[in-house]
Amino acid sequence: MLIESALAHYYPQVQEALRELSGSHGPDEFAPGAELPELTPAVREYLSASELRHTRMGEYRGKKLTLLDLTRNPGTMTTKTFASLTIVARAVRYIQRTGERVTIVTPSSANKAVAMRDAVLRAINTGLVSADQLNVVVVVPAASVHKIRSSELLTDSHLARRNPIAVYRGEVAGDVKSIARRMMDNDGRALERDAKTNIWYTLQLENYLAADVVRSLAESEFFAPADDEPRLHVHSVSSAYGLLGHAYGRERFGGAGLPSRYFLVQHLGAPDMVISLYHDGDFDEGHRPDYSYEEESGRYVQHADPHFPAVTFDPRETLDPTFYTRNPVTSPRMNSLINSQGGGGVVVSLAECLERYGLVRSLLGAAGVRVPTNPTAVREWSLIMAVTGLLNGIDRGLVPENDIVVHGSGCYSVGDFDGVTLRDMHEVRADDDSLTNVVLSATAI
Repeated sequence: MLIESALAHYYPQVQEALRELSGSHGPDEFAPGAELPELTPAVREYLSASELRHTRMGEYRGKKLTLLDLTRNPGTMTTKTFASLTIVARAVRYIQRTGERVTIVTPSSANKAVAMRDAVLRAINTGLVSADQLNVVVVVPAASVHKIRSSELLTDSHLARRNPIAVYRGEVAGDVKSIARRMMDNDGRALERDAKTNIWYTLQLENYLAADVVRSLAESEFFAPADDEPRLHVHSVSSAYGLLGHAYGRERFGGAGLPSRYFLVQHLGAPDMVISLYHDGDFDEGHRPDYSYEEESGRYVQHADPHFPAVTFDPRETLDPTFYTRNPVTSPRMNSLINSQGGGGVVVSLAECLERYGLVRSLLGAAGVRVPTNPTAVREWSLIMAVTGLLNGIDRGLVPENDIVVHGSGCYSVGDFDGVTLRDMHEVRADDDSLTNVVLSATAI
């Protein structure tokens, strides 16, 4: 099953969701409103990147595995396309209605930054707005530079000036959020006045919930679960926005079958949602299992907690910097869903992903997803993590369900895109006005 433009296909429902969910901004902070632009041919072309596909992966230990592939936009190869197109469409409608300029500011571990830049470029190239009416400033940690993609927003000098990439070299990747938040709180109003633009800080959950209702809508229309068999939805998560969007879509627009069950997959660098799920909402690091160093293998091992890796090269490793959120505010909501409807979660390690790599590559290959022969070429591990976590969960008796959908949220490798370097970015720090200066330069007329 393939939907060539899921956001256009379910445009009325996405619009309805935005209207219902909007309004979470601060009283003095700009937001463009919940309205989307009229679905003209140009808007349809703009939204055509929101392709969605559901297909069989195969079976494992008698369980039927399918893939909901959300990575089909070649400009991003991640599910961040859906929310980013929705965010930028809201800005487009505001600009068309008022004639005022909009500058989007967003911190990101990498993938949302890429998707926001792709959406802004699509809006400009389809003629919905001009390059001087809309721009985006992204802030990413240095650990994620290898994920950032080159595009016309970098190779065209005017677009590059208007749409800079800011990079933070500090030790805590998640500090990009506090840096952007501090800039908005301290300098946002003055920047808007001096640069004659509206600055929109876009981390609101509403954008993701509204965009991700297409997952549940497509499921109900094209691959509904059986009425008498529970379905498990598996997703690599940092804050689980995608699964919350799926759950909201079922709640708001209805869904066939029994209530959905959700299975979270995380890595050792940020396992907070799994820890919280199994410890009554507590994020305490003390709930991590103790690992012992195994001299004969050079790895660390533990067998006390089946929800954590049995083996790892480093008990504190960062498998993929995409997943960097600590103590996510979405965790209580996700815990409630899983506790009431069913599901669970596991944490995976690089060692486990490598042990499973051949089988994961085969299963994803059967679903039409290309995974490189050499794992060192992988630049986005989220889909590989999700399948590895699922297989581990099945083997450990954590997955009783037989109908399983893996949400393909990201998968790309060396050669899939042209990268950027630190020289293409603007360094910002946590203790000065460097990000303010980047935004001011980008918005100068």
